[in-house]
Amino acid sequence: MARRRFRARLPMAVAAAVAVIGTMTAAGSPGAGPSAAAQGPDKPTIRYTEYGIPHIIASNWEGLGTGYGYAAAKDNICTLADTYLMVDAQRSRYLGPDGKASPGETQNTTTNLNSDLYFQRMNDNRVVERLLEQPAPNGPEPEVKEAIHGYVQGYNRYLAETGVNNISDPACRGAAWVKPITELDVYRHAHAEIIMGSADPLLNGEVTAQPPGASAAAPKASPPERTAKKIRDAMAVSRQQSMGSNALAVGSQGVSQGTSMMLANPHFPWQGKNRMWQSQLTIPGRINVSGASLLGFPAVNIGHNDDVAWSHTVATVAPFGLFDVQVDPLNPTSYLVDGTWQKMTSQQVSVDVRNADGSIGKVSRTLWSTRYGPITASVQGVPLPWVVSAHAVRDANMDNLRAMNTWFHLDQAKDVNQVVNTLETTQGIPFFNTVASDRKGNALYADIQATPNITDEHAQACLTETGKLLWNQSLRLPNVPPISIFDGKRGACDWPDDPNAVAPGLLDPHKQPRLIRSDFAGNANDSAWLANPEQPLSYPRVLGDAAAPRSLRTQELILTAQNRINGTDGLPGRGFTPENMRQLLFADNSRATDLALDATVTMCQSQPFGLILVDGNLVNVSEACPILAAWKDHNYSADSRGSWLFENYWAFLLNGQAIEKLPWKVPFDPKDPVHTPNSLDPGSSAVRDAFGRAVLALRNAGVPLNAPLSDVQKITRNGEQIPIHGSISELGVLNVVTPGVVDGKLDITFGSSFIQAVRFTADGPPQTSSVLAYSQSANPNSPHYADQTKLFSAGQWVTERFTEDQIAASPSLEVKVLD
Repeated sequence: MARRRFRARLPMAVAAAVAVIGTMTAAGSPGAGPSAAAQGPDKPTIRYTEYGIPHIIASNWEGLGTGYGYAAAKDNICTLADTYLMVDAQRSRYLGPDGKASPGETQNTTTNLNSDLYFQRMNDNRVVERLLEQPAPNGPEPEVKEAIHGYVQGYNRYLAETGVNNISDPACRGAAWVKPITELDVYRHAHAEIIMGSADPLLNGEVTAQPPGASAAAPKASPPERTAKKIRDAMAVSRQQSMGSNALAVGSQGVSQGTSMMLANPHFPWQGKNRMWQSQLTIPGRINVSGASLLGFPAVNIGHNDDVAWSHTVATVAPFGLFDVQVDPLNPTSYLVDGTWQKMTSQQVSVDVRNADGSIGKVSRTLWSTRYGPITASVQGVPLPWVVSAHAVRDANMDNLRAMNTWFHLDQAKDVNQVVNTLETTQGIPFFNTVASDRKGNALYADIQATPNITDEHAQACLTETGKLLWNQSLRLPNVPPISIFDGKRGACDWPDDPNAVAPGLLDPHKQPRLIRSDFAGNANDSAWLANPEQPLSYPRVLGDAAAPRSLRTQELILTAQNRINGTDGLPGRGFTPENMRQLLFADNSRATDLALDATVTMCQSQPFGLILVDGNLVNVSEACPILAAWKDHNYSADSRGSWLFENYWAFLLNGQAIEKLPWKVPFDPKDPVHTPNSLDPGSSAVRDAFGRAVLALRNAGVPLNAPLSDVQKITRNGEQIPIHGSISELGVLNVVTPGVVDGKLDITFGSSFIQAVRFTADGPPQTSSVLAYSQSANPNSPHYADQTKLFSAGQWVTERFTEDQIAASPSLEVKVLD
């Protein structure tokens, strides 16, 4: 009945949807050529299917962007408007200087004032405008410009039709800061996403760096060992609380049926500007791609087309480097290079600020820069005192808008070789690995991105004492990138230009690792070394470590792939199918539990009278022993009992250490990196103490030791509590979820976001399932605020509608023609 009413209400829209079915039959098949490009609808058309997923079809790039902009604004106008407020450096004017901003990968890492100063400096320097003036590949290609032009029209059209005062989302209804946007706003937002790998560790330091006053007592610099350790530890904490991902490509030798499969499992934020949003984008005969993108970017960042599926994972490359510049003690804004004193450049940056009485004032700050880049007073919150020397920043992505071209080309790739060619010729991917599979049966891993041109030889010639300690593997913590601190007194220590690189100061893309296999290739945020253990990769140290311990999540990903391909995981048959790929991800198995549960139970059962001494207090753990002993499946499903206890215990045991530092009987062996270290020592005092602390912590919190995970790990959406399965990365669970507090309420801050499993066969359309864990809309009044979240909670997936026949057959079909 609902659909009949809809047909009566929108007969022309439905007719438009049906009319394109025939034309898209050819365009949606492998090998379709551009001759059908003019066969799209005259007006951009949005077809909504189940869970509010838009399938946008147009006859050109501008129309495609228009449909995307309209649909994205409809679902997430407040999140997008807040982002444009950030990149326009206006947060302090409208929201006050002391509010929190999230300019990087993590949540609320700085104040509105610092965020505004950071972006206003770039706006004053016309950083994005200068990039727009460059020809491709450094500037946007024509298709990108057309799509962005359309996106602005679509966004502004939705805002004009709705009106600020009628926005249904209370987060911005009636807000003065919700305004029409320009193309420059969109490009600034894209640039902010590209540089976000540097924003979190460096933003605060760049906008607060000031030369020492003549009368002020100079701060003391810490010894190199202490500074290096503090930076390493701070970066490790940040990485644990920010974006990550798993991605697994399976080739023809690893699938049960078909030619290849791809699992995309990014662990992105559940709030704010880095939310992902799902769509299908089609220009008949030109492009047909489905997947998800970061909000506000009219392309697919992670997804598939007719022939290729791909995903990205956060890499172990530091996209920035520091330069230690010696300063003149009598004139600390002068620094020494090649025996000559050079003057730093000063720049006064001013932003509007809302005062306590509601009036608008100005805050101005003088910021400093060198030939290498801006001066920073800290990295990841660790002070870098401006005394005998200062520290300048060079960011490999500051001059990068190329990423926009990269994703437009990936959306149209025909096989993994074209993926590699795109990565090499655009060199626009910022701090991400790429994992892909294609219809031909290939599985690809590639760490080809905008990497600083730091060869091993250059690093050893130029690293400072602190820099060597940070660069050295002896300071390793999981997934912490090697940060360079170079001797800025020597001009030769700047990143050299390479003739094979797309832009100055970047590493030759041909020196960056890639692997194409017919069994599998994958990544779980470790370095490239073990994309496949059968073929370890080598590469410059700037890209990460090698022959070093892997995270438990990397081990779990590799073992999941190997055991399924070999048929040794207890499931029927051999090789991946869509069904068992989905099943294995949502099994929520914990590698840490596989390695350490039995030893932990042994330790618990061996305590005299069931007591453990913790900080002078005896803790009775006897109740905990049978709970863990009964936890046989080792998973973090919603109904598992013992999992929350083990998670807390594991957190106490790790206490910020690398996994290999735990009391294992069998240490890490680079010849067997997937299975070592192993055999936790049940007699270790560290194991005993951590367990006692976990039991005490849960009792103090009033949480039963045998509480099912669903009782403690859940989120609230419109008053309904939704259990969330999965667990933290440190436990080696692939389905990562990271609980935290958002706006005073328990929520998931990071974790599995847009999950997609794709299978290719020799012919026919891709077979795809997906789920967007936090749903399409951040608006609590949207019907798509929690619908997919409930699916995710239940371990269910959405069967994709990719072909025109599949879209037209949707019982939820609604059509919007932007005439």
